[in-house]
Amino acid sequence: MKFECHIYLSFQLPRLTLDFVVLSSSSSERYDMSGARLALTLCVTKAREGSKEDMDALERMFRYLKFESTMKSDPTAQQFLEELDNFQQIIDNWEEPVSCAFVVLMAHGEEGLLEGEDKKMVRLEDLFEVLNNKNCKALRGKPKVYIIQACRGEHRDLGEEMEGDQVAVIMKNKPQTIPTYTDALHIFSTVEGYLSYRHEQKGSGFIQTLTDVFINKKGSIIKLLEEITRRMADTEVIQEGKPRKVNPEFQSTLRKSLYLQ
Repeated sequence: MKFECHIYLSFQLPRLTLDFVVLSSSSSERYDMSGARLALTLCVTKAREGSKEDMDALERMFRYLKFESTMKSDPTAQQFLEELDNFQQIIDNWEEPVSCAFVVLMAHGEEGLLEGEDKKMVRLEDLFEVLNNKNCKALRGKPKVYIIQACRGEHRDLGEEMEGDQVAVIMKNKPQTIPTYTDALHIFSTVEGYLSYRHEQKGSGFIQTLTDVFINKKGSIIKLLEEITRRMADTEVIQEGKPRKVNPEFQSTLRKSLYLQ
């Protein structure tokens, strides 16, 4: 039960009013993608069979989408932060305007954490902060896309039965201020608290599906992510002889539509 205490004072305070002001009105509902596109991939490959296939798929995707791509293998927990800091410096000192940045992080993980090659943990929030609107001037108001292929817990999704024709085919295989954390898109390979999966020869279903959709489909990135989620939902992963499900998740503070092609 909640108790509310009302205190009545014998004097009057000046009335405060809040005015909501539109700081800028852009005629475009899309992000301008005419400038440079930069990408950084940090991948722990040790004890993560199939990760090379994921890196190859990402490199093909970035090349196709005309990104300047940098890939680093087996960073320690500290190097995850250092590489992001270096990337931020590169972006802020780029000779031409930068339209967007992609950061791909692949490693073992837990809820809110990534494991470096040295088995130490780094907080995802610390990595996300490096390119926010406060810390990276060149990306203020520009899209920042993070793709995370990592476990976010230990739960296994066994799936739920659907009835009738709902059953899908199962495949085996101006000076102004803006909010500090706006214009960001976080794409996770699985929902919070659950495992992520990776095939030892083919790579992860999430990265392979994402790169295929980003290369071969056109539309806003949110629509593309809906397609990726649909495909992943229609797919079963076999682990220890048992069928599992995996569902990507994305969190967006984008203010406009983002089109990669």
